Amino acid sequence: MKIAYSDGMNAFPHRIRRLLVAALVAVAGLASGCATIPADSGDDPRDPLESVNRQVFEFNEGVDTVLLKPLAEAYVAILPVPARDCLSNAFSNLREPSNALNNLLQGKPAEALSDTCRFAVNTTVGLLGCFDVATRMGLEKHHEDFGQTLGVWGATAGAYLVVPVFGPSSVRDAIGIYGVETFLDVNFWIENVSVRNSIFFTRLINFRAELLDADKLISEAALDKYRFVRDGFLQRRRNLVYDGNPPRERDPDEDATEAVRSPKPADKAKAGPPADGSAVKQESPPK
Repeated sequence: MKIAYSDGMNAFPHRIRRLLVAALVAVAGLASGCATIPADSGDDPRDPLESVNRQVFEFNEGVDTVLLKPLAEAYVAILPVPARDCLSNAFSNLREPSNALNNLLQGKPAEALSDTCRFAVNTTVGLLGCFDVATRMGLEKHHEDFGQTLGVWGATAGAYLVVPVFGPSSVRDAIGIYGVETFLDVNFWIENVSVRNSIFFTRLINFRAELLDADKLISEAALDKYRFVRDGFLQRRRNLVYDGNPPRERDPDEDATEAVRSPKPADKAKAGPPADGSAVKQESPPK
């Protein structure tokens, strides 16, 4: 997604811009130095930047508490369910061209064709995507992005990252989603700055509204919210890369156990005769 700060922010009234900036500055001040860093921070090889990520996570939590969550709750309270469903379908429809291209890049032409047909049907018959007619026709919905494409091509996820405002990511996904994927989103190509940023802002609030129910689950289940979100994100991204069928991950404890059980070459050399007392008979030298 594209955020055009230079001229896009002019789409908002001057007072609203000042309030947004003031809120972000206040949150930054409150979040800085407030994150609790565990003693084992950074021990997880997937998250060597945990201490920094936790600071960004606390900042994001502050932004969410002060700005995004209240707007999402107001969004749900004001708009009836049919209107929210229409907007969700329309925003999802904007992702279909990217789904098609990424499926093609991943070597799945049938899925790419299906995504193309979905976009054509929902944009026309479905009134710009307001109604998901394609699903009723049997065209399956896919969720692909360039971060997954990089994973299919063999790029490792790299270190876990928490991106300001947008949340969980990784080095690979930061490049794929917040870099290349920006240019694959239809929203990026809307020339009118006011319309483009209004759609982007509404998409952001709509997405946050869809996660309101998940807040309760996380609050009730997570002893450490940061690690709960991190582990869930990494597992989900791995499943997406392998289309729901990831290979079994090897447990580090298994490697350690095998290393103990398997004798080293030197140990084999030092080993004596067989335990049954038998000895290898050597041939006598020729006369």
